[in-house]
Amino acid sequence: MSKFKKSSNTQQDIPTAALPDIIFMLLFFFMVTTVMRETDIMVKQQLPRATQLTKIERKSLVSYIYIGEPKNTSLYGNEPKVQTNDNLVDVNDIVLFVNQEKDKLSEAERDKITMSMKVDVDVKMGIVSDVQQELREANALKVLYSSVRRADSN
Repeated sequence: MSKFKKSSNTQQDIPTAALPDIIFMLLFFFMVTTVMRETDIMVKQQLPRATQLTKIERKSLVSYIYIGEPKNTSLYGNEPKVQTNDNLVDVNDIVLFVNQEKDKLSEAERDKITMSMKVDVDVKMGIVSDVQQELREANALKVLYSSVRRADSN
């Protein structure tokens, strides 16, 4: 009988040839799926505090209106301004803004549009009620007032 020699050439190395491909696929995935801020806010925003908040289900149906003192007071003054998207607008232009936002949506979703008002704490109620009146004229009856959660002091 002959003697058989058992030879085992097992290696303990982990193959890393595909690792750069996997890393680049993950990088491209996160680059494509990440949503960056769409609006450059030009007014001061210190939102009021609230205790009972409701989270928005479909953010694609929400359009934002920012009201506050301009950050660049030397150019725009100290009076509160209304900002829609990236533009400071007059209160009378709210109807036009609402109609433009409705045109971006499909026919079935136009009645479901929600206008979210982000109003600075120090803004007087006069400009807010003017914007509310313009929203009524534009038939944008779902109005959301944005706030931040109050820290419970127990």
